[in-house]
Amino acid sequence: MIIRLATAADSAAAAGVVEAVYAEYGFAWEPEGCQADLYDLGTHYLDRGHLVWVATDGVAVEGLVGLKLFDPVPGPAGSAVEVEEAVRLAGCDAALARLYVHPRARRRGAGTDLLRTALDAARQRGRRAVEIWSDKRLEEAHRLYERFGARPVADRLIFDPDPCEEWGLVVDLGGA
Repeated sequence: MIIRLATAADSAAAAGVVEAVYAEYGFAWEPEGCQADLYDLGTHYLDRGHLVWVATDGVAVEGLVGLKLFDPVPGPAGSAVEVEEAVRLAGCDAALARLYVHPRARRRGAGTDLLRTALDAARQRGRRAVEIWSDKRLEEAHRLYERFGARPVADRLIFDPDPCEEWGLVVDLGGA
């Protein structure tokens, strides 16, 4: 797998990867709602200073991950706090977004490489902690996060559009 920075032109392929995973788990797909960001990576991520990478096999996009960068979430580090009507993890100054690997491309290291790339980029930008929210049913993803030092600190219920119980995990990066 080749990991490279995404461009706005990767939007449809990225959406296809996530849609395949949603179909695998029986999650509802809402392209004009909760998944609208995937159809326009430029507007939702790249133009806002966030980063997105894709994993390709040289032809097709097989996975993706985003890294959102922001000022630290206020509150005691690692605690769940409400910010703008959303539960967030205090002390985090970056967030993992949309780490997905197409089912046909699993077991080839794409998820590991994508996660490593995002965390390395956060470190290079002087970030201290990365927030990850992950559906509790995605146990394989949680094992991957834990291998990189993620620790669960909270949970929340969201509707995207299905009711979804999520773990809130933090990866402490140190430094600043």
